[in-house]
Order: sequence, then C-alpha cells, then structure tokens
Amino acid sequence: MGKLKLHNTLGNKVEEFIPIDKNNIRIYACGPTVYNYAHIGNARMAVVNDLLVRFLRTIYPKVTYVSNITDIDDKIIAASEEKNIPIKELTTKFTNIYNEDMSVLGVSLPDIQPKATDHINEMIELIKLLIQNNFAYEKEGHVLFDVPKFKHYGSLSGRNRDEQIVGSRVEVAPYKKDPTDFVLWKPSPAPKPGWESPWGFGRPGWHLECSAMSEKTLGLPFDIHSGGADLIFPHHENEIAQTCAAHNNTHDLKSFAKYWFHNGFVNVEGEKMSKSIGNIKLVHDLNKKYKGEVLRLTLLSAHYKQPLNWTEEIIEQNSKMIDRLYRVLLELSEVEADFKLPSDSIMESFLDDLNTPKVIAKLNAEANNASSASDVRKKEIKQNLLSAGKILGILE
Repeated sequence: MGKLKLHNTLGNKVEEFIPIDKNNIRIYACGPTVYNYAHIGNARMAVVNDLLVRFLRTIYPKVTYVSNITDIDDKIIAASEEKNIPIKELTTKFTNIYNEDMSVLGVSLPDIQPKATDHINEMIELIKLLIQNNFAYEKEGHVLFDVPKFKHYGSLSGRNRDEQIVGSRVEVAPYKKDPTDFVLWKPSPAPKPGWESPWGFGRPGWHLECSAMSEKTLGLPFDIHSGGADLIFPHHENEIAQTCAAHNNTHDLKSFAKYWFHNGFVNVEGEKMSKSIGNIKLVHDLNKKYKGEVLRLTLLSAHYKQPLNWTEEIIEQNSKMIDRLYRVLLELSEVEADFKLPSDSIMESFLDDLNTPKVIAKLNAEANNASSASDVRKKEIKQNLLSAGKILGILE
C-alpha cells in the first residue's frame, strides 16, 4: 500500500502524512456556531472531515477526533435577544439539531465535542501567557493580540499586510495599536453574558476559543487542524499566532498543528450562497426532501479542496448512482465477500489526497462489470463496493 498524501494549507502543497504518534492520530475541526440551522456549506466540512477520520481509521489503530461547538458569540447573543430565548436554551436546541442533521448524512459524532463556555478558564490562562510573553496588551477593557510582533503572521493564508487589513473586515478602533490587531477579550456590559476576568467582566474573542479547546483536548502539537476554506483567514491565522506566541514557539508554526486541512466552498446553481440572493440551502430542509446518503455522496462528488456546485441535476445524478449501486449489491447478494480493504487501485485514490471523484468513478466501473464477471471477480466487486462504501459513508 502507498503512503497517504494530503494538501497542507501551511506551505500550500501536497505532503506525505507523517503522524506525530502513529498509535493515535489527533484531529481538530472547527465546528458550528449554534444559533441557527446548518447550511450545506457547514455540512460539507462535517462530511469531508468524517471521510478523513473514516479513512485514517482504516490505516491507523486509533484516531482522536475533536470538533467544537461555539456557544458564545455576538451572533448567538443577537439571535437570543431577537427571539427572546435564553442563550443556553438557544444553543442547546441548535446543537442537538446540528448533530441530528449531520447524523442523517452519516456523520458520526466526534470523539470529543467541547463547548466554548466550558473552557473560559483555559482561555483566560492563554491570555495571561500572551500578556506575559509581550504578545498582547490591555486597553479600555479590551485585550488585543499585537499582530506586528508575530513575524510569521500571514504564513497560513499567504496574505501580505495590506490584504490582512482588508481581509479582517473590522473597524479601526481607538483601543488598537495596529489595524490588524484582534480581540482576545472584550467588555460585556449587562445584560449581555460574560465572565469575571483580570481585565473586568467580559467574554472571549471568537478566535481564542479554538486555540484553548484544541490544546485542552488534544495537547500540543497535534496532527491535523481542519475547517472550511473561509476559516483560513483570519480565524486559523489567528489561532496559529495565539498558540505559538503563548508557548514561545514563534519560530515553529507546526508546534501547534502539523497539517492544515481545508475544504472548498459550496456554490448553489453557480452562485455563492448568500442571504441577499436567498439561495442558502439548509440541511434540515434538504434532509426532508432527499436521502441522507444521496446528499452525502453529492458532497463527496467533487474533490474536497475544489468548489462544489450544488444543483438539482447533480443531486439527481447521485440519487440514480446510489440506487444503481444498491441494485448491483442486490444482484450479488448470494456472493460471499469477506470485509477487507478495497483494491489497491481504489486505495491509491484515497491515499492521493482523498480523491473521491476517482474512487467514485472506479466504483461505477466495478458496478458496470458485475453482471458479466466471473465468480472470483464478483466477490472482488462486492468487497470493493462494501469496503470503499464504508470509507465513503455510503452503501451501509
């Protein structure tokens, strides 16, 4: 069997995956902010990471997968006020809905699903380290990360300083030393929620949450940090800066996470999903209309790094494909097949940066050959369909 290669956003190239500890692969994925229903873009991240975890579990003895829940955030507070629902009630409701909707798509719960509000103490301790190491400063009740002091800022996204200022999309505030500086802690005046801290009553900045939760649950460094491509800048860029600076590892960005794994965007009928266009596709609604397995296969039909164009036509194509593959398995129901890894050819496609379009093409080719195949080949075809299907999360 060949070696697994993954595209590492840190360095922007495909690299051989060499685990820190081959007996326990550790992965952290940025999960949802729970104030509304998840859309199909959120689902792509969940399905792609589920695929990654499934495949790693076929070749390594143990994988620890962590994906968080952000349950404190400006959008959550706004939704709570708008709906006149307590924050805890709102976030519990949408956490449960998110997990239920993803389960319909065949996404298993992560091994650990930490919540931001359970890790406030860890966030406060992280800020203390950053202040102590002279990478953060307090002004007007805010604590901010001093970006110009972190020399490798921009290494993940490849953005220069001008692009960083534009990309941050934050107003230039009087309490900032530099426009690129980002908030670690901010005041939270009553009746907004908050916690006591050395800098007054307040709440954490969003970027800080995942730095604290990933370190707490996985230790440092861990193997893979993942999320949607929209998180590369500024969220993941800020996470690297925070964690490396807090632990005085500013020269070694891989002292946080060794590989950065990002999936591409989902467009709808050729257009970006947006509220203004009104084309946001919610998983909760799609699950009522289509089989979860069909939606999952559709999300895996393009390479995870590439944009995926979500259309009625592509869903219909994948629905027909699923039905056809099940018909072939029904035809092979009398054939005995031991469960094992797929053929070397199919495994090579998985090992090649999780090339699902190639895997799916090879499964279709196997299905085409089933009716005229010899008994030996029929056994191989059935094994390939079931074993590759288990990794893809279909035909189960």
